[in-house]
Amino acid sequence: MSPKAPAITFSCTECGWTTSKWVGRCPQCQAWGSLEEGESRAPVALAPHSPAQPITEVSTTASHKRPTGVDELDRVLGGGLVPGAVVLMAGEPGVGKSTLLLAVAAQAAEQAQESGQAPVLYVTGEESASQVRLRAERIGAMHPHLHLTAESDLSRVVGHIQRTDPSLVVIDSVQTIADSTVDGIAGGTAQVRAVAAALVSAAKSRSVPVLLVGHVTKDGSIAGPRVLEHLVDVVCQFEGDRHSPLRMVRAVKNRYGPTDEVGCFEMVDAGIVGLPDPSGLFLSARNVTVPGTCATMTLEGRRPMPVEVQGLIVQASGSPHRTTSGVDSSRVAMTVAVLQSRLGFELDRKDIFVSTVGGARAQEPASDAAVALALASAQLDLPLAPAVIAIGEVSLTGELRPVTGLQQRLAEARRLGFTTAIVPPQTEGLKVPEGMVVHPCSDIVTAMKAVLPLDTLN
Repeated sequence: MSPKAPAITFSCTECGWTTSKWVGRCPQCQAWGSLEEGESRAPVALAPHSPAQPITEVSTTASHKRPTGVDELDRVLGGGLVPGAVVLMAGEPGVGKSTLLLAVAAQAAEQAQESGQAPVLYVTGEESASQVRLRAERIGAMHPHLHLTAESDLSRVVGHIQRTDPSLVVIDSVQTIADSTVDGIAGGTAQVRAVAAALVSAAKSRSVPVLLVGHVTKDGSIAGPRVLEHLVDVVCQFEGDRHSPLRMVRAVKNRYGPTDEVGCFEMVDAGIVGLPDPSGLFLSARNVTVPGTCATMTLEGRRPMPVEVQGLIVQASGSPHRTTSGVDSSRVAMTVAVLQSRLGFELDRKDIFVSTVGGARAQEPASDAAVALALASAQLDLPLAPAVIAIGEVSLTGELRPVTGLQQRLAEARRLGFTTAIVPPQTEGLKVPEGMVVHPCSDIVTAMKAVLPLDTLN
């Protein structure tokens, strides 16, 4: 009997989905023209390297996390790097990915030398070795235990890993490394998939953590095939406005820890530094009270973040404009409608501007109360009472709706020096921080009466 011919299959180059018939659009990732023809062959059974054992007898010592030396990054990773873990750090060009990972590599090199471990290997595919050294000198990341090489060929990169046997590998970036055995240019779908798979295999076989720098497309998604995100263990998004010193790292995917932590950094002339307390960037001087300002406390994952909201209302010279920065424009529009309908504010012919301080973002509904009070303060030209913070969602009826994590928000607000809090009427079981006065308010009118010297509002 003649051997059975291998079955023809079609695989998606973006997400790896397979089918027996070609289709124009992958139903898994919705990519067009991404299916390529291949042969389906039955795998050959081989003897296992080690027999299977009960899960209760599996050792966990090999998965202990090792701190990177950068506390804010360790917060996002869930305590540090796991041996053999592959971390993808994605972000826009110029946001500071290379600067951050070079600082991490220097810290790891210092720790490795002190503990007698192997050196750290930094592979740059975008810049020359001298350019990276200049950056390292500028940010204070020079260390003899940090080895640097400029390579863009995958075989040579793997050769460096085998020869150096490093304790940590940094690849900058995965889109610049090419596999000579795969067709296509560096950064293409096939190349990125092959390079990532080879680096993941090297990390797992040698139990060495690998940090990959990844590019993003114009729409903010990670460049390359979607399978890249599935291959790695951790995907971190590096965010920040190049006009603001604030940078944030958040985990989109984490096999070894939570995905609701945020790390804060500040870009300075000497590089990038962690911000365990970023309130100084987001708040103006608390002893200055002017009309049109109100503070709130947002939650970035599990981390309370202070945000100061500023509102300005002026007479329009033509068609009225609504301009926002750092806040949800649709929620601001609804808040303005509530102030007009429920409080009788005449805002039809007014230009309204709402912004946050220091590049902070207040996108969640819990910041509605602060936006409403800031705009009311600006319209009435009356400053709020000193050290006031407002937390709550404003409904279309003017009611203050409950929010999550109120206890955490109030505790952080009190630590920062706030003494008065406007909150929704959800105080059952709430522990008021010592030295803080909490005003449970059922609606925005009650909130305004608590913090504004008003005698005319009904």
